[in-house]
Amino acid sequence: MTNDDAVWWREGVLYQIYVRSFADADGDGTGDLQGVIDHLDHLEWLGVDGIWLSPITPSPDRDWGYDVSGYRDVHPELGDLATLDRLVADAASRGIRVILDLVPNHTSDVHPWFVDARSSRDAEHRGWYVWRDPRPDGSPPNNWRSVFGGLAWELDEPTGQYYLHNFLVEQPDLDWWNEDVRREFEEILRFWFDRGIAGFRVDVANGLIKDRELRDNPAATDDDPEDVRRRGQRQVHNMNRPEVHGIYRDWRGIADASDPPRVLVGETWIFDLREVARFYGATGDELNLCFNFPFVFADLDAETLRRIVETTEDALEPFAQPAWAGSNHDVGRFATRWCGDRPDATRCALLMLLTLRGTPFLYFGDEIGMVEVPVTGDDVRDPAGVLGTQPGRDPGRTPMQWNAGPGAGFTREGVRPWLPIGNARANNVEDQRRDPVSVLRLCRDLIALRRETSDLRSGAYASLPSPPGAWSWRRGPSTIIAVNLSDGRVAVPVGPGTIAIGTDRSRDGETADGDLSLGPWEGAVLRVAPA
Repeated sequence: MTNDDAVWWREGVLYQIYVRSFADADGDGTGDLQGVIDHLDHLEWLGVDGIWLSPITPSPDRDWGYDVSGYRDVHPELGDLATLDRLVADAASRGIRVILDLVPNHTSDVHPWFVDARSSRDAEHRGWYVWRDPRPDGSPPNNWRSVFGGLAWELDEPTGQYYLHNFLVEQPDLDWWNEDVRREFEEILRFWFDRGIAGFRVDVANGLIKDRELRDNPAATDDDPEDVRRRGQRQVHNMNRPEVHGIYRDWRGIADASDPPRVLVGETWIFDLREVARFYGATGDELNLCFNFPFVFADLDAETLRRIVETTEDALEPFAQPAWAGSNHDVGRFATRWCGDRPDATRCALLMLLTLRGTPFLYFGDEIGMVEVPVTGDDVRDPAGVLGTQPGRDPGRTPMQWNAGPGAGFTREGVRPWLPIGNARANNVEDQRRDPVSVLRLCRDLIALRRETSDLRSGAYASLPSPPGAWSWRRGPSTIIAVNLSDGRVAVPVGPGTIAIGTDRSRDGETADGDLSLGPWEGAVLRVAPA
């Protein structure tokens, strides 16, 4: 594993844990922090360098932790501070850091700050949230719309003003023009850093600051991404304001001054890659890593992905490190979205994620090729699915499949899990760990190859000529990666080399001289003579 505090997140592999779905240690059907502790051996064996935990802070769970009711404690369903401290210590003993999810854009409507804020217009915390008078006709202040559907304003009748909620009505937005809010969150950062937390994934990182004048958002156009068209407007005034960068410069100062330095990872839900690049700062003084959503939502198509990676590389300054993911708790599982539940395509996707220049993020279950699970009727938990405003996210949040037994090793036999369990007989850790050619063993071996190969940890990226349907690239002077993302056989020019790892494990160690023949949905990492 990468243990240098200065570079661990640059050269390592991070692993997202949706805590409620990872492992249920106390038998109540919901995953918890003790369940994470109980499976640290798996994460150490897999070879990851850090884990990112979905929100573990107190919450009424209208949006499953993303509606925070307290920023300095642990949700009692998930554990307590002592358990978290033990997790941090036990993970550290295995060379694994712990990153938390921070939700600074909004709180729960039962957070003490908001309870006070809505008590009167003169309340101490009134100015911590975005309040405005109705228009003369009683309508909301502007046309902003919520991510979950409908207008982003709710009238608080007792005080006669609207408050802003870019998400659920139970998730009022904080006012980041307020210096008290900024100071409070700086102290929240320090609180967790003092407990040994290695950094934060920052939720809605591009959305904290709102337009001071509350101007209407412009209408969407046919050229906008699907979610923008569905909402009917571009979020240029309720999100994506340039003033947000000052917040991250301040936070980066706190993170860098910590001993050791901490990492800040942004959920930058932006489709303009040059705009994403700005969140790293002009001199590398803002976020350390920013998620690349054009990559996430692209098809698993060679030319499409090549163009996105090349555009990303061109947009980023030399100091900036890309962050790559195919799955997460919002976008679902790449094995389904990208790969159509095809194991051979899943192998190619894992090989790609773990060999591009940048920091790869795996989502729990990616390592075994877990697919999405249909969730319907009374099993639906996600507010998007309950409201019916957009496809629910539950299918990508179902419990980890540890074995083929009752409860899939996630919970005890006879206990109803919080979400349905998928086909654990088809995909589970226990069986794949015994199988030397499984998806799990491929994932582990790719992580190990990355750890031992400086080209894959820090080498530059360069696209190489490839036939249609294929994509190949060089990392550093001595490593070439080639993937065939098509249904036909291709010949990829690679020159003399040896396959270090192939998605077809029977080809490991095979030599190539000139062209590398790849079957449909096949990929390989090659060691070649230095360029």
